[in-house]
Amino acid sequence: MSVTKPDDVVDLAIDEVKRGLADGSILLVDVRESEEYAAGHIPASVSVPLSTFDPAALPEANGRRIVFSCNSGGRTLRALAATRAAGLDLREHYKGSFKDWVAHGEPVTTGEEP
Repeated sequence: MSVTKPDDVVDLAIDEVKRGLADGSILLVDVRESEEYAAGHIPASVSVPLSTFDPAALPEANGRRIVFSCNSGGRTLRALAATRAAGLDLREHYKGSFKDWVAHGEPVTTGEEP
């Protein structure tokens, strides 16, 4: 299912995601399925699979900006649509997501979350 990107959704590039992860200002929420996440994910990201996505169950951001990531950027728009339908004002996603991260030669973590 394709979702049209709303005009106010903010596309983040790899450099901004890396900066935000490094300085602790971003909570990167990976909405790929658990097996995809376990096979490889961006370090410090947290897994919240889209198939069971519940905006009310998002992890506590503790002052960080929630940014969604998936495999290539499509599922992030569905996650954003769900959060907005639930009344949350979230707008940011990592446009290239995991594929972009890997293409830039960035480190990948495997396994489940601790």
